[in-house]
Amino acid sequence: MFAITRSTNPAFSDVQTLQGRLNRLFDEAFRGWPPVSQEDGGSLVGQWMPPVDVFEDKDAVQIMAELPGVKADDVKISLENSVLTIRGEKRQQAEETTDRVHRYERCYGVFERSFSVPSTVDAEHIKASYDLGVLTVRLPKLERAKPRQIEVKVETAK
Repeated sequence: MFAITRSTNPAFSDVQTLQGRLNRLFDEAFRGWPPVSQEDGGSLVGQWMPPVDVFEDKDAVQIMAELPGVKADDVKISLENSVLTIRGEKRQQAEETTDRVHRYERCYGVFERSFSVPSTVDAEHIKASYDLGVLTVRLPKLERAKPRQIEVKVETAK
C-alpha cells in the first residue's frame, strides 16, 4: 500500500500548478515529434543542423561545417543578397537485410545553414572544399578591406 501526501503549503501548490501548465505546453508543442516517415518503414527523417565554426583573419572569412555521412554531391552552396546558404541532405543508408532495428540515433534528412556575408568579401572568388566529412568554405576579402601598413615619411625642416 502506498500513501500519497499533499502539501498544504500554498507556495508548493502554485509550483505544482505551474509545472502542470508547462508540461501541457511542451506536450502540445512537441506532439508528433520526432517526425516519422512511413515510406522509409517508420525511420526518423527531418531537419538537422550541422555544427559549424566561423573564423576570420586578415585575408578571409572561413566557414567549416561538419557533415559526416553526407556526399559532396548532396551539398549546395549559394550566395544571394549577402547571405551565404549551405544546404543539403544526409540520406539514410538502411540495411535491407536487417530483420529488426533496435535503435536509430543518428540524424538524417535535409539541413540548411545561412550566414550574413560582410561587404568586404570578394564574392567572385569564394571557394569550397570537402574532406573527411568537413566542408570548408573560404570567403576571401577584397583587397581594399585587407589591413595595410601606411609608411610614415619624415620630412626634414628646410
